[in-house]
Formats: sequence, structure tokens, C-alpha cells
Amino acid sequence: MSKDKRHYIIPIFVSHRGCPHDCIFCNQKKITGQGGDVGGDEVKNKIEEYLQTIPKENAIVELAFYGGSFTAIPIDQQESLLRAVQPYIAQGAIQNIRISTRPDCIDMQVIQLLKSYRVQIVELGVQSMDDEVLKISNRGHNSQDVINAVTMLKQHGFIVGVQVMVGLPNDTMQKSINTVKKLIELKPDIARIYPVLVITNTYLEQLFYREEYQPLSLEATVEICKKLLILFEKSNIEVIRIGLQPTENILEGKEVVAGPFHSSMRQLVVSAIYRDMIEYMLKDEGAINKLEIVVHPQDISDILGQKRNNFDYIKSHMSIGKLVITQSNDIDRQCILLKYGEKRRKMSRKDFHNISTI
Repeated sequence: MSKDKRHYIIPIFVSHRGCPHDCIFCNQKKITGQGGDVGGDEVKNKIEEYLQTIPKENAIVELAFYGGSFTAIPIDQQESLLRAVQPYIAQGAIQNIRISTRPDCIDMQVIQLLKSYRVQIVELGVQSMDDEVLKISNRGHNSQDVINAVTMLKQHGFIVGVQVMVGLPNDTMQKSINTVKKLIELKPDIARIYPVLVITNTYLEQLFYREEYQPLSLEATVEICKKLLILFEKSNIEVIRIGLQPTENILEGKEVVAGPFHSSMRQLVVSAIYRDMIEYMLKDEGAINKLEIVVHPQDISDILGQKRNNFDYIKSHMSIGKLVITQSNDIDRQCILLKYGEKRRKMSRKDFHNISTI
């Protein structure tokens, strides 16, 4: 995508449509805040509504079908939804179509259909590459299905996304790490990381109340997601989301029974990485009278951390007398420059990822 153009997404929710299994963690209507079926007319109305608010110049517009398992929907319904988008593709008003689906719902017939309707991006709900975790979660597919789906999609020129969940029943940090390492071998283009939440009206809720399932703590979630983000970014795979979109129902606490929900999960994870970077850069130093941390203005919030917790942690845990954080446009994005005494140390997130051993 051109840096000079802004990216806009028109979201269409097809919650639970096409899903052949009831995964123990899933209640799509609660998660997305959407319900009911969507047809071609609704798609056209939604497109017209959004296009009125999107500038016609310097914009890349994407139509995204979220939720459910798009390619498991009956073919006539898939075509009805996709057909509604075609006039806007032809006009140049919409550039991309994105769908989400299951790894076991990809075959040559599906691929030919998607290509004929100019779908460019396919995201797969992988969740885990551990077959035991998948079975316990009632996913209905296995890791080989993921390998087959990603391979086929890549061979036919699709942009491929993988969605991973952390904290599933019988999952561990090492299993999550192994999942990402196996996915990296398949060379997806993008990824999402979703910590498991206990949502109302799911089997996971029953397990939670029977004390047969314990969700991850927020602290443990950040620690796992931090490692997964490093692995993905180290392999040049863009992580486009960490954590669920904070819908109104979720923010009001109506639908989440338990689990590590945070409206700024990505910032928590990225801030934790910056904290680790600073600790690494100062690991051989003793007490420091004054430390200045210089960062790009767009990174200042991530460096400070939520409620300035990074600032407070660095000052109290690293024997720093005076701590100053300075913003400078001369510093590259995702870089840190430390100044203390006569010393100057600089490190980028990419540098840190490359020396990280996970």
C-alpha cells in the first residue's frame, strides 16, 4: 500500500454463517456485536453508506467479510455477497476484498470462485498448530489442513493471513511458540493474535464455572503475545492486530465472563518489548545518575507504557537517578537512543528481534 494513501475498511459481518463446528470458545454474535444474516442488498447499502464518508482521492478501500467461515456458506450465498461488491470494484471505488474462513474449507473449487470474484486476501482461523489443542477446542480441523490451505492459497497468488489464539484449553506458552514457528515456515503475509476470552453462552463458559478451565492472566498474556510478536516480526510477517476489537458490549462487560481483555492489548505488548530492550541495553551498567531516552514522537506512548508504567519501572528497577524521555524526529520509528554520561547506545526493534532467542 502506498504510504501516500490512507487505508479504509468497509466491514461486513457474517457471524456464524457457514461455521460447521461450535468451537468451545466462540459466540461470534457476542464477539462482533453483530447478529442476523446479511444479503447482497445489505452489502450494497453498507458500501454506499461508508463511501459517503471516505475521500475519493488518496484512498485505498477494502471490503472485508468478517466472522463466520465465508467459504463454508452455500455457494449461491457466497456469490450473492461477492456479486454485490463487483460494480464498486469495476468503478475503482473498492480495491480489495478480504474474507475470513476455516483452513478445512479451502479447495480448488473455492479458490476458483474467490479468484473469479476478485478476492485478494484470505485470512484463516488457524488458532493453533497443536492437534490436541485443536481437538479439545472442537475446531474440527487439524494442523495438516492449515498447511494445505496456506500452500494452495499462496500458490494461487492470494495474500494470506493467519489468526492465532493464545490461552486455549491445554495450551501452553511453548505450544503457542511452536504454533507460530510452524506458521512462519508456511510464509503467510499477515497475522493476528487473539488471547482467549470466556464469552457468555459458550462451552468454555461452562468449563470456567466448573473450574475446569482457567483463563490466562493479563500479565501472562502479554508475556506470550510479546514472544509471538517478536517471532512474526523477525520473519517480516506483519501482525495487524493483537486482541479483540473492543465492541460496546465487551467494553461494558456484558459479554466477557473472564479472561485477559484489554482495550489496548497491542500497546501493552509493544511497551513490554521496549522495556525489555532498555533492560538489555543497560544490563551491564550499574547505577546511572541521569538517563535520557530519545524516541520518535509517534513512539512516545509505547515507550512510556500504559499509565506511564514503563517510566516508573525503569526508574525504580534500574537504579536510575533522573529519567528523561525526549522526542525527536531525527530518530527512526521503533528505535531507542539512550544517553547517559558520555555513553550513547542505539537499538531498533528489528535489532532486538534479531538477537532474541525464543
